[in-house]
Amino acid sequence: MDAVELAAGVRAAFLAAGAEEALAGWPALHMTRAVGPSVLPVCAVLDAAVAGAPDAFAPLVAGLRDGAAGLRWGQTYGVADFGADFLQGYGWTELIGLRGPIASKTVAVGFLVLGPGVAYPPHAHEATEVYLPVSGVAEWQRGDGPYAPVLPGEAIRHPSWMPHAMRTGAKPLVAAYVWRGGDLAAKSRIVGMG
Repeated sequence: MDAVELAAGVRAAFLAAGAEEALAGWPALHMTRAVGPSVLPVCAVLDAAVAGAPDAFAPLVAGLRDGAAGLRWGQTYGVADFGADFLQGYGWTELIGLRGPIASKTVAVGFLVLGPGVAYPPHAHEATEVYLPVSGVAEWQRGDGPYAPVLPGEAIRHPSWMPHAMRTGAKPLVAAYVWRGGDLAAKSRIVGMG
């Protein structure tokens, strides 16, 4: 799948999950800028993510895997933030937004991928965020609350500046995300190493 097809699949997944509020302000789904592809080591887990995706999301995750080489994958952090091991199992790709092939100044949409055994430490950002896991069961922490497992298809909402963290077990996580408000390209603030 290309970025337009993936964005349409993400939109359908958010609708199916009852997270319609995440869809406000989506631009028309057509490519508006050329984005050079780049791949990260975490893309190697996408085969396992397809195998672990529920039937409802398997085509979307397979489309991400099949189109991964044509997307620009990025990392917000460096070795000094969370270490080299974290970077091997972490990456994201933006479909819609300031950096994605579908331009938008008001919303950023893409995928987060975490490999097995990755702890994404507590962080916060100005943008409001809705995550929708589509493969893998990860544990999520919101604010000062305890870690709790979140299944694929369960939308997770983070208001502006709410600290949040996640950690994976034996399987990788693929989660679609929507950011809105604030600087859509801002680096998250690390708020602790819990």
